[in-house]
Amino acid sequence: MNKFVYPAFALLGLIWGTNFIFMKWAAEVITPMQIVLLRVLFGFVPILVLALSRRALRWSHLRYLHHFFVMSLLATTVYYLAFAKGAALLPSGIAGMLSGAIPLFAFLTAFVFLRQEPINRLTVTGLMIGFVGVLLIAQPWNSGSNGVDIRGVLYMVGGSLSLGCSFVYARRFLMDKDLSPLALSTYQIGLALLVLLLTTDFHGIERIAHAPVALSGLVLGLGIIGTGVAFLLYYFLVQHLGALKAAGVTYIPPVVALGIGALLIHEPLQAHDVLALLCIIVGVYVLQVGKSAPRAVPAALT
Repeated sequence: MNKFVYPAFALLGLIWGTNFIFMKWAAEVITPMQIVLLRVLFGFVPILVLALSRRALRWSHLRYLHHFFVMSLLATTVYYLAFAKGAALLPSGIAGMLSGAIPLFAFLTAFVFLRQEPINRLTVTGLMIGFVGVLLIAQPWNSGSNGVDIRGVLYMVGGSLSLGCSFVYARRFLMDKDLSPLALSTYQIGLALLVLLLTTDFHGIERIAHAPVALSGLVLGLGIIGTGVAFLLYYFLVQHLGALKAAGVTYIPPVVALGIGALLIHEPLQAHDVLALLCIIVGVYVLQVGKSAPRAVPAALT
């Protein structure tokens, strides 16, 4: 095994976990739409350079342009925008914790639309435990006094659902095509950038230039590193570990985000926050175990 696999695994989890504080800082200066535009712009550069150097792009791929466009909406534009809006309304640690529920929504959307995911005792238990964690964060029965904006939670849930739907769409329409993950991501992010350039209101975007901390966090943290380098690391991990093991990196970001929020910027941390995080992590783990469990084979009729 390549000696850089586990350092890359840890680094990717750390990068994804820091995204939420960078979004929070940027949201104090510019709009969520402008955050997403700049994030995608600076994240697209390293991905495009790698795709061109690997000669991963083909003119023949243009026949799938409509599929790339749908993926650009589901897995980039809507997903990033919902998370940016959620991060603007929530403490960064809470937003990061909610991102840990992405595998739950991905499983749920795949089951509803594809009927290919196994429903058994473990997967149902994992979903229930995980969504209890989400409810403990949102506390809809007490949202007026606990400091958690239910709108922010709904934005995070919406972003997770959008990303989950992108997995379903890719599996349904793109998995049988001769497309590398690198090529698909290049088209997806490139089209998202085009849409954002055409739809973003640029009024006030120059304010980010007068906030050096927010600017560096957005350009480096969210863009070049958080989008471009993060994808390259994930691509590297999938090549060396396979998709299932590489997906285990999703356990790290919620812990990192909560730690940054509590230790570095002194966001309030309560016991139910830790319990909620544990529920989400345990729920995702149980879900993954249930997905990999062998399906029962019916006994032959005698």
